[in-house]
Amino acid sequence: MSDHRAPDAMSGARTRALAAQVVHAVRVEGRTLDDALRGPERQVDSRDRALLRALAYGTVRWQLRLAAFIEALLDKPLRPRDAVLFDLLAVGLFQLDYMRVPARAAVHATVTAAGDLQRPHARGLVNAVLRRFQREGALLGARLNQLPALQHAFPAWLVDQLAADWPHCCEDLLSASNEPPPMWLRVNRAHGSREAYLDRLRAAGLAASVHPEAPDALCLATPVEVELLPGWDRGDVSVQDAAAQLAPAMLALAPGQRVLDACAAPGGKTAHLLECTPALGEVVALDISAPRLEELQRGLARLGLQPRVLRGDASRPEDWWDGQLFDRILLDAPCSATGVIRRHPDIKLLRRADDLPPLLALQARMLDALWPLLAPGGRLVYATCSVLRQENELQVAAFLQRNQMARLVAPAGASYEAITRPDRQIVTGETNMDGFYYACLEHAAVTTPQH
Repeated sequence: MSDHRAPDAMSGARTRALAAQVVHAVRVEGRTLDDALRGPERQVDSRDRALLRALAYGTVRWQLRLAAFIEALLDKPLRPRDAVLFDLLAVGLFQLDYMRVPARAAVHATVTAAGDLQRPHARGLVNAVLRRFQREGALLGARLNQLPALQHAFPAWLVDQLAADWPHCCEDLLSASNEPPPMWLRVNRAHGSREAYLDRLRAAGLAASVHPEAPDALCLATPVEVELLPGWDRGDVSVQDAAAQLAPAMLALAPGQRVLDACAAPGGKTAHLLECTPALGEVVALDISAPRLEELQRGLARLGLQPRVLRGDASRPEDWWDGQLFDRILLDAPCSATGVIRRHPDIKLLRRADDLPPLLALQARMLDALWPLLAPGGRLVYATCSVLRQENELQVAAFLQRNQMARLVAPAGASYEAITRPDRQIVTGETNMDGFYYACLEHAAVTTPQH
């Protein structure tokens, strides 16, 4: 069971109907959850906005399991024109199974929502399915739990891949990926210390804890709207998972260096590099997406930071590179995003097994294209928010086979298992972080004789 708060009983059917439409946009139209929520969130007040997000995120998170319940509870499939009712039923079942909502209120509001969806004829059907779930849900759930994919609401192909990659902790990984994510903050050290900001949070009545490895990270005990964070509008703090905050240490930054942040949008790592080492010679933030670069520039403007921003394809530097080598390159490569499913549960519905080969090819092209831009003795950090070996350690191993001048090194002061592997794979939930991978690749100035 989740620890979502029970919504006010007066929160109406309209919020459930909007949630069903959001889930439908993800499940059927293939839109991301954040994109699908933008319009509906503007249609409700702040109280119902929190409920809408809880319903949408939770229903999408458990959709594959909820769908199995619905298929077992329906006497016959829904008509294609009533497909949104499938999503309304999922919203109803999510309330009954995962939220502390009084059953009577959940059923009543969800049944009424059928009218808001212009399906008043379906109220009896919605009521019957939800009532039947109350009677038979425990037995059906026990049956579904015999299949890991349905128990954890993950696509079967991904469960198989994770089981192959993580045979000793696959169950824990799946469970951690279904937990609501923590709210990690990144304190802007150029504006003050983490300890000083922790005191400011306490004075504002907000409890937080530090991270043992990320020196600028604080985890809020209870997530809040960013506008409630002290100094948010002045750029004193940002929201960023602790795993993503390890990039500066991996790069081993120093004043005067020329740094490329490839695939930089939405800009969290770019900002962190500049906050950590204001005296960098130049930071170039590169991304192929114009809308995402606009988002990057808005975020950097709040922080008062001005890197050089370029639009370009990291796999085609001939289109944008000025010929000057970089001392440091961060390649936060496009990937399956399987390490951030707890933040983006729509990945379960949108990602397909056949997405992986093109991603793997793109990652390899980017590595090969950016490597010649690195100065001798420089460092390229390859990063993903994936927990799949083929995108991470196997991708890096293949690159090292193609490039004799590259060597894999551990960052200075590494406290993880660098005695066995110099690269770093963070599994989702490890010290409360997202799943993430880092490999530090140094450009050997002198080749090592081969024996």
